[in-house]
Amino acid sequence: MDPIFSPSLHRQRHQFVIDFVRRNKPRKVVDLGCSECSLLKKLKFHREIELLVGVDINGAKVKKKMHGLGPISTDYLQPTYDQLRVELYQGSVTQKDVRLRGFDLVTSIELIEHLTLADVECFSQVVFGYMIPVAVIVSTPNSEFNPLFTGLTGFRHSDHKFEWTRAEFQSWALKVCLEYGYEVEFTGVGQAPPGQQESVGFCSQIGVFHRRVGRDHCNMLFGDDADDVFSYTLLYSINYPSLRDNNILRRVLVSEVVYWTEKLKRRWMEEKTGERDDAYTLCLTEGGVEECLRALERHVDVEEKQTAACGAEVKHPVEQCGRGVSEDQEGEDEEVFWTNGKGQQESKKLHRCVCVPLAALWSCCPKVSALSGSLSNLRHILMEDPEIKLSQDRSAVLVQEEDLEEEDHNGLEDSGYAEASRCSHNAVQEEDWEANI
Repeated sequence: MDPIFSPSLHRQRHQFVIDFVRRNKPRKVVDLGCSECSLLKKLKFHREIELLVGVDINGAKVKKKMHGLGPISTDYLQPTYDQLRVELYQGSVTQKDVRLRGFDLVTSIELIEHLTLADVECFSQVVFGYMIPVAVIVSTPNSEFNPLFTGLTGFRHSDHKFEWTRAEFQSWALKVCLEYGYEVEFTGVGQAPPGQQESVGFCSQIGVFHRRVGRDHCNMLFGDDADDVFSYTLLYSINYPSLRDNNILRRVLVSEVVYWTEKLKRRWMEEKTGERDDAYTLCLTEGGVEECLRALERHVDVEEKQTAACGAEVKHPVEQCGRGVSEDQEGEDEEVFWTNGKGQQESKKLHRCVCVPLAALWSCCPKVSALSGSLSNLRHILMEDPEIKLSQDRSAVLVQEEDLEEEDHNGLEDSGYAEASRCSHNAVQEEDWEANI
C-alpha cells in the first residue's frame, strides 16, 4: 500500500479524536483496542480528562509502551489542580466489565474489522447496551476506497475479518442506534484524489454516536446487566500529582516559602552591603520579632495588597531584629525561640538568624498567596511543617543564615525533585509509528 496520505492516515484518525475531545471536553475516556497506547499518549495532555482508560486483548502490546503514560518530571515539579488517573486493562471488547460503565467517550479506532461478525454483535451489546457512554467514535476501513491502492488484493490487513462498504457500515450503525437509543453522524478521514471523493468516500469511515437524551431504553441502566462484573485484568494504573492532594499542596507551598525566604533574605543582605556587622541586630527574642513586624507594617497592608508583587510597597520585608550586638558579643551564640509544627516551643543556639514575616511572603509571592488562600491558612500550614521554624507569635519565618541554602535544597526535594528524578526515564518516550498509510 502506497503511503499517499499526509499526514499519515493513523495520525488523521487520532487527530479526529483529539479535535472531538477539545470541543466536547469529556472527563472520562476509554480507548478500546488501545494496542501500544499511541492515542492515549496524546490524550493525556488534555487535562480536562480526569480518567483515561485503555483496553486491549493483547496484554504484551500494552505492557510494551504503558510506562509512557506515566507523569513526567514537570508534572511533579509544577503540579496543577487538574486531576488525571490512567488505567490500562487486558480484556476483550466482547466481554462486560463494570469499571467501563458511565464514560463520557468511548473510542474504537480500526477495531471492529478485527472481530468476527458474531463478535461485532457482542461488541454492540457491550458498548452501547452495557457501557452506555455519552458518545462513541467508531472508525473502520472503507472497502470502496481499496481499488485506489496499487497492488492491493484482498483486505488491507491479514487479520481483518471483513471490510465494509459505506452502505454496510451505515446499516450496522443505524441498527445500533435503533436498538440502543443513539444518534449517529457519518464522516471520515483520508480524502480521495480530486474528483473521486463522492464516488469512493473516505479511506477510513467514521461514525460518531451520541446517546439520546431521555431515550426509551433507560431500563438498561439498572437492569440485570448492571451486575458487578470484573472480566478485565488491570495491567497499569497511576494517579498524576495534583494540588487537590493536600500533601502535594503542602509540599509545593513549603517549597515556595523556602525559595522566597531565601530570595527576600538575599535582597535584604544586598541592601545592607557595606554596613558593619556590628550594626546588624539579631532576632533573638519574641519582643525583637514583634519590633520587626511593627516596622514592617509601615510598608505592607495585607488586606489591600494580598496579590501585589514585590516593589515599592515592601521595601525592607526582612529584618534581623532584636538586641544590638557589640564587638565583644559578635562571636557568641545566642538562643532563638520558635514554634514547631506541633505548636510547641523549641530553641537553638544560633549565631545569626533572619526573620521573614509571613506578611512579606504573602505580598511578595503571588503563588504563595494563591496556594494558601489566606494569610491564616499560610500560617496554619507552616505550623504543621517540621522544616519551617516560626517565631513565637507565629507571624514570621526564622532562618539561620548559614543553613538557609540547605533548607532550600530540602524544600525542593519535598516539592517533587526526588520523585521526578526517579521518574525521569519516562520524560521522553519515543513513539514507534507504523509505516502504514
